[in-house]
Amino acid sequence: MSKSDLVLEINPAVKARFDSYPAEIKVKMDALRALIIEVAEETEGVDHLEETLKWGEPSYVTKHGSTLRIDWKAKSPDQYAMYFQCTSQLIPTFRFVFGEAFAYEGNRAVILPLSGDLPTKEVKQCIATALTYHKVKKLPTLGL
Repeated sequence: MSKSDLVLEINPAVKARFDSYPAEIKVKMDALRALIIEVAEETEGVDHLEETLKWGEPSYVTKHGSTLRIDWKAKSPDQYAMYFQCTSQLIPTFRFVFGEAFAYEGNRAVILPLSGDLPTKEVKQCIATALTYHKVKKLPTLGL
């Protein structure tokens, strides 16, 4: 899918949220946001991506996907995370497929360390699976 096919709907409050992060965190969060948009542009069947705030966190919503939220919290200053709907099969499947490539928080989050390199390939697969969840949820390992 080419970039011109994706309609990106942005809530201006999201920019304020990104601007509220400490400078070193904002760099990581901006990069993760850019990766989400890149994956949406590259993913078959994703033609509309809504960027909004849910529970005060930057959130990404598609027609056939499960809401993906991202955030950094001062109470866990050395990490940031991608949050998924805890009732979905996303985190259990990511645990099975990616194992120790990530740390996890229950059935709701993939934890990303602030230090070191982002496992970009795996993160992109997590994002694509969330953005298309309702199309892949009946596939073995969600099509991963």
